[in-house]
Amino acid sequence: MSAKAISEQTGKEFLYKHICTSAAVQNRFRYANVTSETDWDRLTQDHPWLLTERLVVKPDQLIKCRGKLGLVGVNLDLVGVQEWLKPRLMRETTVAKAKGILKNFLIEPFVAHTQEEEFYICIYATREGDHVLFHHEGGVDVGDVDAKAQRLLVGVDDKLSEDSVKEQLFMHVPEDKKEVLVSFVVGLFNLYEDLYFTYLEINPLVVNQDGVFVLDMAAKIDATADYICKAKWGDVEFPPPFGREAYPEEAYIADLDAKSGASLKLTILNPLGRIWTMVAGGGASVVYSDTICDLGGVDELANYGEYSGAPSEQQTYDYAKTILSLMTREKHHEGKVLIIGGSIANFTNVAATFKGIVRAIKDYQGPLKENGVTIFVRRGGPNYQEGLRVMGEVGKTTGIPIYVFGTETHMTAIVGMALGHQPIPNQPPVAAHTANFLLNSSTNSANPASTRTASFSEPRAANDATLAKEPKAGIPAAASHYPWLWPVKEEFTGDCYVKATMLFSRNTKAIMWGMQTRAVQGMLDFDYVCSRDEPSVAAIVYPFTGDHKQKFYWGHKEILIPVYKNMADAMKKHPEVDVLISFASLRSAFDSTMETMQYSQIHTIAIIAEGIPEAQTRKLIKRADEKGITIIGPATVGGIKPGCFKIGNTGGMLDNILASNLYRPGSVAYVSRSGGMSNELNNIVSHATDGVYEGVAIGGDRYPGSTFMDHVIRYQDTPGVKMIVMLGEIGGTEEYKVCQGIKEGRITKPVVCWCIGTCATMFSSEVQFGHAGACANQAFETAVAKNQALRDAGAFVPKSFDELGDVIRTVYDELVANGTIVPAQEVPPPTVPMDYSWARELGLIRKPASFMTSICDERGQELIYAGMPITEVFKEEIGLGGVLGLLWFQRRLPRYACQFIEMCLMVTADHGPAVSGAHNTIVCARAGKDLISSLTSGLLTIGDRFGGALDAAAKQFSKAFDSGMLPMEFVNKMKKDGKLIMGIGHRVKSINNPDMRVQILKDFVKGHFPATPMLDYALDVEKITTSKKPNLILNVDGFIGVAFVDLLRMCGGFTRDEADEFVEIGALNGIFVLGRSMGFIGHYLDQKRLKQGLYRHPWDDISYVLPEHMSM
Repeated sequence: MSAKAISEQTGKEFLYKHICTSAAVQNRFRYANVTSETDWDRLTQDHPWLLTERLVVKPDQLIKCRGKLGLVGVNLDLVGVQEWLKPRLMRETTVAKAKGILKNFLIEPFVAHTQEEEFYICIYATREGDHVLFHHEGGVDVGDVDAKAQRLLVGVDDKLSEDSVKEQLFMHVPEDKKEVLVSFVVGLFNLYEDLYFTYLEINPLVVNQDGVFVLDMAAKIDATADYICKAKWGDVEFPPPFGREAYPEEAYIADLDAKSGASLKLTILNPLGRIWTMVAGGGASVVYSDTICDLGGVDELANYGEYSGAPSEQQTYDYAKTILSLMTREKHHEGKVLIIGGSIANFTNVAATFKGIVRAIKDYQGPLKENGVTIFVRRGGPNYQEGLRVMGEVGKTTGIPIYVFGTETHMTAIVGMALGHQPIPNQPPVAAHTANFLLNSSTNSANPASTRTASFSEPRAANDATLAKEPKAGIPAAASHYPWLWPVKEEFTGDCYVKATMLFSRNTKAIMWGMQTRAVQGMLDFDYVCSRDEPSVAAIVYPFTGDHKQKFYWGHKEILIPVYKNMADAMKKHPEVDVLISFASLRSAFDSTMETMQYSQIHTIAIIAEGIPEAQTRKLIKRADEKGITIIGPATVGGIKPGCFKIGNTGGMLDNILASNLYRPGSVAYVSRSGGMSNELNNIVSHATDGVYEGVAIGGDRYPGSTFMDHVIRYQDTPGVKMIVMLGEIGGTEEYKVCQGIKEGRITKPVVCWCIGTCATMFSSEVQFGHAGACANQAFETAVAKNQALRDAGAFVPKSFDELGDVIRTVYDELVANGTIVPAQEVPPPTVPMDYSWARELGLIRKPASFMTSICDERGQELIYAGMPITEVFKEEIGLGGVLGLLWFQRRLPRYACQFIEMCLMVTADHGPAVSGAHNTIVCARAGKDLISSLTSGLLTIGDRFGGALDAAAKQFSKAFDSGMLPMEFVNKMKKDGKLIMGIGHRVKSINNPDMRVQILKDFVKGHFPATPMLDYALDVEKITTSKKPNLILNVDGFIGVAFVDLLRMCGGFTRDEADEFVEIGALNGIFVLGRSMGFIGHYLDQKRLKQGLYRHPWDDISYVLPEHMSM
């Protein structure tokens, strides 16, 4: 999530540290924290003012209206504070519906003041800018500030001026206080912007002759801005909402999430509950929680959580074992149920994630059976058949009741089964693998049509825009009396341009930002199966390589797509492109998108990245509106227009494309927040109607680049769209604009709507769901209120998500009956061959190995030399460190330094036959060359791309460290410069699957080196890089490089200049050359001993790509 509440103490600390104002802010840093563990003697030593001043004490646990609840002790001495705390500290209390333990209190100096000296101020973010609310009467009885306060909107990228504050906010402020307040308010707003606050409220703010006093404060910050604000924020602790405990398991999953490129979330609602969930997808997780609550399971729902974004098998295992551990601690007299659900995945390998869950089930099979756990599974997506198979098998082998269902079953049907509301059907047959699209078949192949290029519905001149249901008189107050309901008709002034109604066509060409080969190939396969004339991807932009061409498949044929280092070159050479698909990381997405919008040819941008700070997203939206560009995302999978174009991984693999009829257009257009649920909508719509005309997932952030209304209006104005489906969710107010559009007659086509998150009103404490924007801050932002408003406006709203497909079918059948839609005949699509890598994943093919080796295996947890693990090699103490020290450094090095050098030689000796140097050595040996020639052949490959990272890592980290750069500044600078950080990253290993070689060296260095400042700096950099992507670890080359700098500088045998010189002249790369030479010689001897013959590379592993005029 992005906007997270912080404690009052944290908020005030930020304010006192960083506010810039001429106003005299009093009582800076004068607060003391009290818990049940507090040592009062130590507390008074640290805060002597506690003994001399009158005090205020209050809980600091995100509790609203503490004064009215009697939770503020005022004008007390220290003994009075202690007496006031006795009946409250560690006691249960009820706030609204939430019951919780009061365990954290804040003590501050009491400020004597009058009512006339109290003021109220609040700053909060919305899509169009930041609102400043000010009222000249603050305090406990301030009342409805929304109605009473003066309001000032500061637009995105605008600044708050002193004049505007005086003119628009201070009409009732006494003259003698205006100057102080103006300076403070402007300074507060600048602080709010600089530290990426999303909400900041002070009530009361006291201003008297002594200065400004911040008495009570509530705040939220944008947690995604951590990489920007780390230096100012420090380590921020985000407390849970009152009424919910902070469990160590939640912190463990949050830590896994921070170290993973995937999304892993867990909130424990009731640890004694009998209903547990393990749901894939942010949107799907909300739908399952809704359904459980709708069926009466709210009191037994134990957790909310989700895993998504293609987590690895190991990450899924860690997540699953946490859930299983929690649910098997306490028995329930009715037994327990585990719902492993999800929508149809777009790109997650379902089998890989399920294998992690299966491992966890096997580990916990005893406790699961003892607790009477029954498991219900429903999933779809890439390789889901294999995933369901292994899940069913583990049920049979362990004896645990596991019921498995695929895409033939409605997504939430397993909830009714699990809760006993509907019978469990016999297990339906499922396909053996995901290779069904190899078969040229169609569900309606008996009725072929002549074309698939037009809409699947025959165009009709009359009755094109079918009216929605007749709206009821009046929308509820929640939907009609708020400033975010702007006029539906669009007005464009100044430099703004009208946005296109049609985003994609059969001729749309796109540029992909980022080397996402799988997504590109998926788009090309979709293009091919839609019978497009040309591929939709024209070029790739990837700043980390030079210009080159990348090979892809177009049907059976191989083609080349150009890759450019610079955006400008790509745009200049491909003027036909009008769409950019950005797979840039959350750190670089803003800059790359702003650069893209400089080019007038771009009309649509899809931003896939999740976690872009909201302030940056709002700037992107403003620029896009000025340029007339439609942004889809951030935090989205994209969108799809059947028969024309799809964004990235949208729609999943080809088997799902065909199963959901996405290769040709239908009559129904949808818009959703969730990417996973958009694919589920593809499934639902294809079963209930003639198919999808267009579908867009606008993204789960609070401020998506385009809104529901933007797309609903496009669909209204598109003749091929006959009905519209919208899947909204809790949080925000965009759905009300659709209500208004229906009421005003701007939207006349039938609209079927459902807002997910109805369960939120049933929980006793606030729950942040998977999407950043899925949290209601006001009653009218709840899903229940939105669904009612949509129903009252005239939209078709089902009673629950379970009935969404039925309502869509009913509306569609009515349109067919009245002749608005005339279903066309099907045309079978062309077949697309399966990629080799995916066929191998599914176990459909086998290929003989090109090499044999008997001396090294780098594939496991630990490097092995000739059958001996690397840890055993060190135990034997084989080494030449002393000799190397004499010959290279002309000194007798300390014993620990000699041991470290020996260890470096051991771990660099070999890394398998697949790397370039060993490959060369083996080929030369099999050609009958002598040892020296073979070894030299291998050594000549050592350079910048192979083995040269030791020197480069040492130089990069040393330069950054010596210049005083913070680790975050170093990472940001390298990112901005488009340079890789040498020594960071691994193809196989990750923070969750650590490289044992690095761990061994780290343990030794930490235990023997006198100091490791450079290594500590590199490890701080690693924390930052692994939070972006788990395999961006400090690898063995980088570790040796930085540790060797510490050795040379700290061992006492070298001056600083000498140490730096050894790094500069390449001594560290010598470690690699010497170590790897041992392995190269071993490979040479191994090939001779195995009597391997002359090696010839197989033809089928070579792409023969000739110029077109030559091939013709």
